[in-house]
Amino acid sequence: MAIPRIIIFLCLSLVSFSVSADGGSAAHDELIKYGFPIGLLPSNVENYTINRTSGVFSIILRDSCRVTLPPDNYLATYSRKISGKIVENRIAELDGINVRAFFKWWGITGIKSNGQDLVFEVGVVSAKYPSKNFDISPLCEGTRSSS
Repeated sequence: MAIPRIIIFLCLSLVSFSVSADGGSAAHDELIKYGFPIGLLPSNVENYTINRTSGVFSIILRDSCRVTLPPDNYLATYSRKISGKIVENRIAELDGINVRAFFKWWGITGIKSNGQDLVFEVGVVSAKYPSKNFDISPLCEGTRSSS
């Protein structure tokens, strides 16, 4: 009888600890659940997974993406795969998003939210911007609209 219990436990663990969904809107909805605006992700999300216990996530875009971020028009690039760890109002260990500032590319390593402002971390340096600047998911530059 011990073996079936182990199998049931493993199956339940897989279902409850990992969620995946197709389509960008579901991944954007996850951002909202954790206190972030949807505009942190571009509109070309293809798939994502999140471990509800640890907060570890992975996002797959249809292709790498280049956008101009408000309000200072910084050029940002999103790798095809973005990963990190998310908890309420905090994204850490972020990998896959880079921003060009002061003639150099910097990896965004974390993001904090207090509802009204976002603090973007680049190593030990940070910059604060109003959350409302990220209310809309940016379209990747150089791509055509499907409509």
